[in-house]
Amino acid sequence: MDIGGGSLMHVMIFGCGYSGTAIAKAFAGAGIRITGTTRSAGKADLLRKDGIEAFVFDGEMLDPALAETMATVTHLVQSIAPGKSGDPLLRLAQLNLRALMPKLEWICYLSTVGVYGDHKGAWVSEQTSLHPIAERSVERVEAEDGWLRVGIRLGLPVAVLRLSGIYGPGRNAFCNLEKGTARRLIKANQVFNRIRVEDIGACASFLSDRKLGGIYNVTDDEPAPPQDVVAEAARLMGVEPPPEQPFETAELTPMARSFYGENKRVSNAKLRALGFPFRYPEYRMSLAELWSSGEWRG
Repeated sequence: MDIGGGSLMHVMIFGCGYSGTAIAKAFAGAGIRITGTTRSAGKADLLRKDGIEAFVFDGEMLDPALAETMATVTHLVQSIAPGKSGDPLLRLAQLNLRALMPKLEWICYLSTVGVYGDHKGAWVSEQTSLHPIAERSVERVEAEDGWLRVGIRLGLPVAVLRLSGIYGPGRNAFCNLEKGTARRLIKANQVFNRIRVEDIGACASFLSDRKLGGIYNVTDDEPAPPQDVVAEAARLMGVEPPPEQPFETAELTPMARSFYGENKRVSNAKLRALGFPFRYPEYRMSLAELWSSGEWRG
């Protein structure tokens, strides 16, 4: 794809993990250069097998070869979680992204619906005020603000994608059932949204094609009790679902317990209004497709 002034499209994904790789696949095409970073040499080799030019980036030091590659980047996707010392890319660049990436045209920041905090099961939209509870969500709000400010200063569109629970090939209820780690925790009125990883990739590509910035909830149509998803996967597999367990007495990691401290229904109406076509709008059809295609193992 030729973009402004005949230059080649060069997409760089910082933190090219599960979602980042799906974004790379969504952008891939003739004449499009795709670069990704990861924290280990082993993972970099795996990215190269997927046709992604890969660099190791630890969040601290920019390798000279990586810095040189950044000079031709037109589309930046930032997927690295911020952590206590803030967003590594904003910190490194000292916000001078224009010098590092002079050809940059569009920025995408992957965030989380965790920024909304707990809304007692009520619907939330991009206009809903943020009340992050978990420290990781507070850090995300700061990073979102940082990237949106960069966009204003550089006159570039910045798309902030607030992602709900991510699943897809290799990461789903079938895998958990097979490993014996699936659980049906029952907490009254608890619901979660989720999103198929391929829809994250498609959404990034859709917004980039239109040079759109702004905040978007990237989530399915149907917030649902998590135990229902496990039961549906077990039904499709033809296995007994795990027994129901009361949430209150279940042994959980602090991280897992913290997810259940937030209850909200996340609306994707803003993306829908733009005409974005979700391929996997609800978990039943998505699980059925994963199972029948055999793609669930990844």
